[in-house]
Amino acid sequence: MASEQGMSGIDTRAITAELQEKLPLWIDKVYQFDSHTLAIRLNGENKAHHQFIIEAGWRAHFVKDLPVPPKNPPQFAMLLRKHISGGKVLGIRQHGLERIIIFDIGKGTKTYRLILELFDEGNVVLADENYEIIKPLRHHRFKDRVVVPRVPYTMSPSDPTASLENLTAALKNDDRDLVRALAIGCMLGGTYAEYICRQAGLDKTLPAASADPVPIFRELRVLFDAVGHARTPVVTKKHCEPVDLRLEGDARPFPTFSGALEAFFPLTKAERKTAEARPKLSKEERILKYQRSALKKFDDRIEKTESIVAALYENYGFVTEVIAALDAASRQHSWQEIEKQLNGSQSAAAKKIVAFHPEEASVDLDIGKIVRIHVHEGLEQNAGRYHDVIKKFRKKKAGALVAMKTVPVKKNIRKREFVPMKKLWYHRFRWFVTSDGVVVLGGRDASQNEELVKKYLTGGDLFVHADVHGASVVIVKGKTERMDEVAQFAASYSGAWRSGHFSADVYSALPSQVSKTPESGEFISRGSFIVRGERTWYRDVPLAVGIGLMLEPHAAVIGGPPAVIRGRTKAFVELRPGQYEPNDVAKKVLRILKEKVSDEEEKALKAVLNTEGVAAFVPPGGSDIAGHHEG
Repeated sequence: MASEQGMSGIDTRAITAELQEKLPLWIDKVYQFDSHTLAIRLNGENKAHHQFIIEAGWRAHFVKDLPVPPKNPPQFAMLLRKHISGGKVLGIRQHGLERIIIFDIGKGTKTYRLILELFDEGNVVLADENYEIIKPLRHHRFKDRVVVPRVPYTMSPSDPTASLENLTAALKNDDRDLVRALAIGCMLGGTYAEYICRQAGLDKTLPAASADPVPIFRELRVLFDAVGHARTPVVTKKHCEPVDLRLEGDARPFPTFSGALEAFFPLTKAERKTAEARPKLSKEERILKYQRSALKKFDDRIEKTESIVAALYENYGFVTEVIAALDAASRQHSWQEIEKQLNGSQSAAAKKIVAFHPEEASVDLDIGKIVRIHVHEGLEQNAGRYHDVIKKFRKKKAGALVAMKTVPVKKNIRKREFVPMKKLWYHRFRWFVTSDGVVVLGGRDASQNEELVKKYLTGGDLFVHADVHGASVVIVKGKTERMDEVAQFAASYSGAWRSGHFSADVYSALPSQVSKTPESGEFISRGSFIVRGERTWYRDVPLAVGIGLMLEPHAAVIGGPPAVIRGRTKAFVELRPGQYEPNDVAKKVLRILKEKVSDEEEKALKAVLNTEGVAAFVPPGGSDIAGHHEG
C-alpha cells in the first residue's frame, strides 16, 4: 500500500494494470519539471487523452492535470521526445514484484524500453531493445550494478512470487521468520506480508524454511488477482490502498487507484506552482472532489446495470431460448464449433450474439443493451449476477457518502518566526537529552568511540553499550532516572539495527571499569574497549528511533528514543529496522516533516529542515517508517 514513503510493489502492480487496461496507447509528449519529476502525455483510442506523472523513487500514476512545464525543456526530456514521441506502446509490465515499470515502445523499425524505477532514489532509464542503456535520468554506480549509458540495464533474475516452485525455493533458503521473508525477500512489505500470513492461517513468527508454501501462494494469487482485476481503491489516514483490506476503519473510496493516489500524495514543487495559478485546494478538498467524482461513477454504474436487468426481463422469452439452445449445444460440441456455426448463420437470433467467452461458458447478447449471459445458468441466475453488481456499488456509494461527512478540516497555521538551535560542541556526535534533562552522547564510528572514552568519559558519567558487535559507545553525562531511554538509544544505534533485529541487550558500567588495555596475548581493535567487573543489564530493549521537528524554544531537527522526541516536536516520525537504505529513509522522513508545516513555515525553516539534519539521526542499516504524527 502507498504511504508517505512512496508506492510499494503491490501498488506498482495495480498501476501497471491500470495502464494495461488503456492499451493501445501512443506517446504524445514527454515533460520534465525538476530533477525527479517527469510526465508523459498519452493518446488512446477514440481520441482519448491521458496524463501520466512519474516522480522517480516515489510514485507513478495518471493525473487529471499536469503541472505547467518549464519554457526550456531539460536535456533529458528532449532526448526522450526525440526517441519515443509518436511511438506506439507495445506493452507495459512490472518486473516481478519490484517497483519497476517497463514500457515497450515501437517507433519506426526500432523498439525502446522506458524503465521507471520507483525504489530508493529512483530513476527513469531509456534503453534499446536489448536493454542497453541509451540514457538514464541520473547516472548511478552501485556496488552490484551500474546505471550509465552504453551498459546493460540489469534486473534481479527471478521473481519469488511468480510460481509455487519459486516461492518454495525462496522460503526454503531464507533464514528469517515468515513475515520478514515475505516482506523483504518477496518484496510484499510489512503490511501485506502480515495480511498474507493471516489469510493463510500461519504464524508470522514461524521460520520461513519450515512454512508450507501452498496456502501462502494461494493467498498471493487471490491478492494479485484482486489488484489486477477487481481493485477497490481507498485512502485512509496513513495509506492509499489499491484493494480495501479493511485494515483501517476510516477508509474513503475512489473510482480509480490513480485518483486515490493523486488525492493522497502531496503536490510536487512543479504542481504547487501550477496550483498557485488555479484556485488552491487543500488535501481535504481534493479528497472531497474525487469522492464526488466517485459518487457520479457509482451512480452511472448502478443506472447502467439496472437498465441491463430491465432489458433481460423485457426479452425474457428470447434470452431463455438462447440459454437453452447454447446449453444443449455446448454439451455435444466445442465452443469453437458452436462459434463457427453461428458466425455462418443468417438467423436473426445468431446475429444478436456479438461475442463468445468459452473460458466462462458465456456469450454477449445485443438486446438493446450488451448483456453477458452464462449459458449453464437460468435467466434468474444471470439477472442475479447483475443484482449483485448493483448491491456492490450501492454499498460503495453509501460508504462514500459517510466518508464525505467525516473528512477532517485542515487547521490553519499562522505565520511564525523561528530561532534556530545554536550549534553545541556535542552535536557532531549522536546525541539526545533525556526526559529529565541529561545529555547522552554516542559515537558515530570507531574514531568517535575512541574520542568519547578518552576525552569525555569522566568520573560522574556512565558508560553504556549494546551487547552486539559494531555498536556506538554511549556516555551519560550525569545522573538520570530514565535509563530505559538511554538503553533504547544504545540498542538502536548498534549492529542490531543493521542486522534487522527488533530488540537487543544493553549493559552499563562505571568509567573505572572501562579500559583500553588488553590482557596479555589479546588485541583490542580501534573503537573497542574492555569492560571489567559487574555490569548492569537491560534485557530485550526494543529498537526504535524518533526523528522530529522541534520549534520551541529553538527550531531544530532532533532524534532519539521515540517517547522523548514525540513530546518535544511539532512533527514526528518513528523508525524501526526495515528494508529502506539510510539515504532513502532520510529523504522520505524529510518529505513527511515538510508536509506537516505550511509553505511559509517551510521557507522559514530552510536552514533547519534539510536532508543533512535528518540523516544525522537515521540509524545505520535498513529502516521502515513505523508511523508519524503532527503535534
